[in-house]
Amino acid sequence: MTLDRDALFIGGTWSAPATDAVLEVVSPHSEEVVARVPEGSTADIDAAVAAARAAFDEGPWPRMSPAERIDVVQNLSHLYAARLEEMATVISTEMGSPISFSNLAQAPAPWMQIEAFLGIAREFPWESTRPGALGADVMVRHEPVGVVAAIPPWNVPQFTILSKLVPALLTGCTVVVKPAPETPLDAFLLADLLVEAGVPEGVVSIVPGGREVGEHLVRHPGVDKVAFTGSTAAGRRIGSICGEQLKRVSLELGGKSAAIILDDADEAAAIEGLKFLGVMNSGQACVAQTRVLVSRERHDSFAAALATAIGGMKVGDPLDPTTEIGPMVAQRQQERVEKYIALGQEEGAQLLTGGLGRPDGLDTGWYVRPTVFAGVDNRMRIAQEEIFGPVLSVIAYDDVADAIRIANDSEYGLAGTVWTSDPDAGLEVARDVRTGTYGVNTYTMDFAAPFGGFKASGVGREFGPEGLAQYTELKSVYLSAPEM
Repeated sequence: MTLDRDALFIGGTWSAPATDAVLEVVSPHSEEVVARVPEGSTADIDAAVAAARAAFDEGPWPRMSPAERIDVVQNLSHLYAARLEEMATVISTEMGSPISFSNLAQAPAPWMQIEAFLGIAREFPWESTRPGALGADVMVRHEPVGVVAAIPPWNVPQFTILSKLVPALLTGCTVVVKPAPETPLDAFLLADLLVEAGVPEGVVSIVPGGREVGEHLVRHPGVDKVAFTGSTAAGRRIGSICGEQLKRVSLELGGKSAAIILDDADEAAAIEGLKFLGVMNSGQACVAQTRVLVSRERHDSFAAALATAIGGMKVGDPLDPTTEIGPMVAQRQQERVEKYIALGQEEGAQLLTGGLGRPDGLDTGWYVRPTVFAGVDNRMRIAQEEIFGPVLSVIAYDDVADAIRIANDSEYGLAGTVWTSDPDAGLEVARDVRTGTYGVNTYTMDFAAPFGGFKASGVGREFGPEGLAQYTELKSVYLSAPEM
């Protein structure tokens, strides 16, 4: 099966690109080109926004009833469920996610999002009437925000596309998706499903491209809202542009999450949890628990056990079902992670496992060795900056109040966990750590609940009724009081 494409998905149809520029999708494992697709240009973005604008201003989609839109998205859900294995393989091929993770999360979680949003949309208060303060009733309507620019990253591409596309579609918006240049293949597979599901022409476009194309889309006067997932630096840039234009914006950005290990925690259970939560998707996850906070008394023994567990994880071919940690998405990302590993040693952290150098038995690919540092001071850059690779920092705390202080001593506030045998004590910690999501002896995303971050981790929320509402404008309709 060839993964090559020769057209862009503009306005719901496969269209010739405006230029002959090509994106080469390179395997992070073999470093070989696995597919070639058109690279979108600013002219292609103009065409996509024009199609979305016309479909929103004049087309049937925003004028359908919520029930009619729900039916179309339900079609998409059925089609998506039948292609999960294919979607997982495509994502692992293009960006190197271990196929075990792709089969667990990269493909099934987006489908679960669709189903969750469908349930929320069926119960959503699209139009309601309440008593007014002046004696007459007021009708409050949720109306679609308009043309949405959806800009996902490369690390969980389908997950982040559908977190924007599905609520936008259900509310009646039209959408231009700008996938990352590293991961266009899964987005084009999604385009095939959108056509088959019966999404009307003009409603969705998919135009992959780089930063210039993305900024052109953000600045485009035909766009009403930008929904972005990615780095905090890029989010600040996008937020400033949207602020200038008073354009609606939601930003899901970086994280540097802390896992607090209380003294009564089951050490084996906590380490088993951190084997997944600390280095999920080869460490390329914004919610990864990369700061591990342990009491000073338990620091050395816990750090040694964690290093043994992380150091024993299998690194290799992402399409091998036994692989636990795959390559970084690109050579630049490999080099970035290695610079932080070197920096950690320079800062005086104790290297317990991993470090610089290629993992054994891997002659090609953008791999790094899973790494655990102990004796980390929270002021070190490896504890403050998002590395986005399989690198964990173990930090000692004096007491629970000190652990909470350290957890909060970060510009980020996206996720976190606490590990304890006392659920009530865990809840007390959860209340005091300033993050948008938190877990007690676990971490997951429940698509019925809002997801997002405090501080530099973003603006707005995804999932739950709150996430659906991000794609609506509120209109109040004042009804005249009945005559006496």
